[in-house]
Amino acid sequence: MSAAAAQAPARTTAVRRRVPRYPVAVPVDVTVLRSGIPDTVPGRALDVGEGGVAVVLAGELRPGDSVGVEFRLPNLGLPLQAKAVVRHQASLRCGLEFRGLSPEQQAMIRYWGERAAQNRPSIRSSVVISHSSETRTSQTLAAQPSSWDAHAAQPERSALSPRVLWLALSVFVVVGCLGWWRWYRAWDELESRLPAREARVEQHRTGVPIKIPADTMQQFVTHKVDPEYPDAARQANIQGIVVLDALIGPDGVVEDLRPLSGPDVLAPAAVDAVKWWRFQPYRVNGEPVEVETTLAVEFRPSP
Repeated sequence: MSAAAAQAPARTTAVRRRVPRYPVAVPVDVTVLRSGIPDTVPGRALDVGEGGVAVVLAGELRPGDSVGVEFRLPNLGLPLQAKAVVRHQASLRCGLEFRGLSPEQQAMIRYWGERAAQNRPSIRSSVVISHSSETRTSQTLAAQPSSWDAHAAQPERSALSPRVLWLALSVFVVVGCLGWWRWYRAWDELESRLPAREARVEQHRTGVPIKIPADTMQQFVTHKVDPEYPDAARQANIQGIVVLDALIGPDGVVEDLRPLSGPDVLAPAAVDAVKWWRFQPYRVNGEPVEVETTLAVEFRPSP
């Protein structure tokens, strides 16, 4: 019984071992559905592992939200796209747990993390080396009692340990200041970045419309037309939200509309109203461009 009891803690420790997390600083896009409308929130990844990723976002999420995550690990050509669940949220920092990550994606994260760990200088390793050197020096002193006085060797060891601690503390302060500076630069970049990124600018040059989040495009509306509630829907007490896929020209005029979701009986009325909406031209590098977005029209019986 005593042998089994002694082995029980070891088995418990092995089961609770967590997958490693690797520090990373790359842009990340998190997409969440809000009232049936996909909303992309930009952010920055802090660390990543096979189980999930920690991010800082320019918007708030709620624990339990199902989201889509997309980011690109350094020195890897393909982006990583996965589904995740928000497990932790504090201010703008979120912990996302991957769901349904494929074995190939897990292997990609593991391969990148091991390579990054090998190439990353470690403060802990330098302290261990210094401690090992101190240990070897102590063993050498102990092996030569005739050449060294025990009372003289003890102050020497005491003087060496503070030097190692000061060295480690200095390196820690330098690395901390550098990390803080990089954090501020990343945050400034995050706040000043618009949804039209370099990749989207390149899409515009090739004639492909730029995709803009719905909440961003709502800020460019200059004229709205309310929809007419169909009599058949009113009598049947049918209400809801119709989501439209909209193509808006460089002049702010709605060029094309396509229903995505919502009651079918309300879709024609939503299209008839939104086609008269007008927008302030969306500009990239000062030039008006054609954009693709989603627009929501709510139908609710008047009291």
